[in-house]
Formats: sequence, structure tokens, C-alpha cells
Amino acid sequence: MSNTTAVGTGLFEPLVVGDVCLANRVVMAPMTRNRAGAGNVPTAMMVEYYRQRATAGLILTEATQVVPEGQGYPNTPGIHSPEQVAGWKPITAAVHAQGGKIALQLWHVGRISHTSLQPGGKLPVAPSAIAAAGNVYTVEGMKPFETPRALETAEIPGIVQAYATAARRSIEAGFDLVEIHAANGYLIDQFLRSGTNTRTDAYGGSLENRLRFLLEVTQAVVQAVGARRVGVRFSPLSPFNDMKDSNPEETFVAAAAALKPLGLAYLHVIEPVTPTWRSAPAEGARLTPKLHAAFGGILMANGGYTLETADSVLATGEADLVSFGVSFLANPDLPARFKAGAGLNTPDVPSFYGGDAHGYIDYPVLDGVGS
Repeated sequence: MSNTTAVGTGLFEPLVVGDVCLANRVVMAPMTRNRAGAGNVPTAMMVEYYRQRATAGLILTEATQVVPEGQGYPNTPGIHSPEQVAGWKPITAAVHAQGGKIALQLWHVGRISHTSLQPGGKLPVAPSAIAAAGNVYTVEGMKPFETPRALETAEIPGIVQAYATAARRSIEAGFDLVEIHAANGYLIDQFLRSGTNTRTDAYGGSLENRLRFLLEVTQAVVQAVGARRVGVRFSPLSPFNDMKDSNPEETFVAAAAALKPLGLAYLHVIEPVTPTWRSAPAEGARLTPKLHAAFGGILMANGGYTLETADSVLATGEADLVSFGVSFLANPDLPARFKAGAGLNTPDVPSFYGGDAHGYIDYPVLDGVGS
């Protein structure tokens, strides 16, 4: 039985997710914006950014590293120091003051990093010493991915506990929920997929072993903050960050089924409604309904949705919530625009990653600028 309760249907109907009642089903997707300050501490500008978008049923923050070694890009926030916890508190308070709900996304990038971003200039870590194809963005510009160091078996429990500690710090900082980032080619995804996990210990080889790290992290986070405060995000078909798996349907249906007994708040699935640069070409039936059935609880869909396609996916029961990325980035009042049938702002792509207030907190709303 699901531990979540739907109230009515439709994008603008409320939904109870875990212990949190969402005012609507329009979720702000996690989006890296590279605007944290010194020490990867959230800034006052970030307070305003999230405050403006508090009419979302739920805000999912940008991915936030759980340990210093989990950082993969410049100026991304953390949740592993007292200063970072203190920096997040005004953000959660601002969202709550507007009547909103907010979750922090827990992140470790694994191999998607660079020695210039790692403590002591060490190599990034990963399940296996397999370099990603392509380049990574650093403070000195784009650089080729390096071959990571394969984690020793004895190191893994410490990383598992780092997620749990980060979850506790998130609740201390005022977040309503946490989301475990197991998507987009980062550390947990690297353990899940056969193309990046060639280990021969208890964390690799068989599907059961490849699921082990995800399950240990999720169980530790559940023990730390309670299952009804925890969501997990998957991207089963995405090749982003040079990811591949020999049988993604088998892998991720099994992963969703393994999460079911934990009674989590939700499962968040990235599966674009149309092919994009982050998606594999559409082949066969969509995986989202199969993951929904295997998980047995609330499912959040993500992947280039419009108002119309979001309404459709809710109406068919494929999903219970829909998260929006770029459209929320460029439209702080996205639920109001959807409800009014109003046009959407044009995203300013050059300001997506890093910069000042431009393209961050100056997008106009229906009544003018700001909110």
C-alpha cells in the first residue's frame, strides 16, 4: 500500500506526499545554477531565487553535494558544513513564508568532476576506473574528464553515512523533504549501470550487487530522517554524462521494486516526452509506467513537459506529479501562468550556469518584474 494520498486529480489539485501536503502538482525540478558563494555556501541572491518560485507545489533545489569530494562544478552549494546549513536556512524560511514546500537534492557526482575541484587535487572517485567521454566545466574552463579512482570497498560505508548526515542537516536547515540524486550519470547512477560499474566485489557484477549502493544510501537516509521525507530520482534511458546500461528496463524496474518496501515519499523519473540531447531515441514502450507499477507509490515525471502533456500524463495515471525545469527557471510564476493560459518567458540560455542576477532573479511575472 502507498504511504501517499492523492486529493482530487489534475495539475492544480493538492497532493499529500509523505507527510507534506502540496498545494498543486507543478514541481520545480532541480537545476544547477552555479551561484553559491565562498565555501559553497548559499547566498542572499539564492534566497530571492527560491522565494520567487514558492508557488510551486514543491521546489526541488539544485543538486547539493553531501561531501567536498562530491563536487563536480564550480560554485555549487553543499550541505556538509555548518556554514552551508546556516546559508540554507533563510532559503527554506523564505519559501515557507510564501506558503511553499521545498526539498533538498542530495548529490555526489562521482567521476563527473576534476582534480581542480577536488580537495587536495586528488582524483575523483567512482565505482570503477572508467573515464567519461567528453569534457567537464571547471574554474579554468572546459577540461577533459580524467580517469577516476575506483573506490575501495572499505570506503563505501563512509559515503553511505555521508548521505545520512547530509539528510539530517537538510532537515536542520528547514527542508520539508530530501531527494536522493540517483540520476544523470552521477555516483549512484554510476553504481547502478553496467556501463560504469565493472566491480567484482559486493557492489558490482550482478544486478543485485549493482543495486546495493542505492539501497544502502536510501536505507541510511530513511533511518536518519524517516521514509516519508525521502524521494529518489532516476534517469533510466539518459546517456547524459556518457552513461549506458546493457538492459535499462531490467535495471531500473528492479531498482524501483527494491525501493517499494521502504515506503518512500515518491519516485522521480526523468524520461523525456520527446527525444532531447539528454535522452536516448525513443524505442518501444515508455519505462515510466513500468517504474510506477514496480514502485507502487507516488511518481513524479520529468522531461520537457508542457501544460498539455503534463495534464495528459496525470490523466492517464502514468504520473502523480510533474516537475518542470527550464520553464520554471524562466517563469517564477509558472503555476499562475499555466492556470491563466498565459505565454511563457523566453529563457536566457547564456545565464543558465553562473553569473549575477541577470537571468536568475529578474524574469518578469504576470504583474511585472519580481514577485
